[in-house]
Amino acid sequence: MGTPLAFRATAQWWRQTRRRLPTTIVVALLLPLGYLASLGIGIGHYVDRGDGWLAGVPYAAWLAPGLLAATAFQGAATDGLWSVYGAVKWAGQYKAQIATPLRPRDALLGHWAYIVLRMAIVAALELAVMATFGAWRRPTAALALPGAVLTGGAFAAALMAWAVTRETEGSFVVVQRFVITPLFLFAGTFFPLAELPAVLRWFAYATPLWHGVSLCRGLMVPGTSGAVMAANVAYLGVLAAAAMTVAVRSYERRLAP
Repeated sequence: MGTPLAFRATAQWWRQTRRRLPTTIVVALLLPLGYLASLGIGIGHYVDRGDGWLAGVPYAAWLAPGLLAATAFQGAATDGLWSVYGAVKWAGQYKAQIATPLRPRDALLGHWAYIVLRMAIVAALELAVMATFGAWRRPTAALALPGAVLTGGAFAAALMAWAVTRETEGSFVVVQRFVITPLFLFAGTFFPLAELPAVLRWFAYATPLWHGVSLCRGLMVPGTSGAVMAANVAYLGVLAAAAMTVAVRSYERRLAP
């Protein structure tokens, strides 16, 4: 009885999905590792022989931190949209939770904590595998785990604040196609932003995924200053706090009896 109410919501999500967790983890790992093997090693063979913009870091090692952040970002998109909508419209987890002493904010925090927990498990496994690709090139490489979780957690909170207000899921496909996918491709995951036109470059700098990629890459491979990484953390921290504040209000308006 002494467990905080939000933790009870987290425990409910864990019980409902724990049997599917191994499959979820395997699927979540296959995409970034496929990219790392095909692009990092395959195309990386040619990139490493190029004009030297990698400053002596193998392309596979340079690519790995970007994939770590991008995987957390994409996982946040899926859970922050579909699982929230499902909890409101389909399976009714939120309705069941607020029929107990849990409040709407407890339902939000409990679900968000579960998303972050699952994200951390996947990111930890990815980070361990990435060590075999030579991606741990700084003593701070292990700190990329909280960096990736911060990236995904901040974005998940923002999407949850919006998704809980939706009456239909039709707009989710639009968000996935015109927001999530372009950011995955053009936020510095696969190539430096210096290769983009100036207008697109500054737009990318303003996105949460670029800050996550920059933070994880700076922690894992040389080349990013401490000041830039501090700015990355500040950006993501402010986004998480602001998104959670809005999310609490959205959940209370939607779920309050």
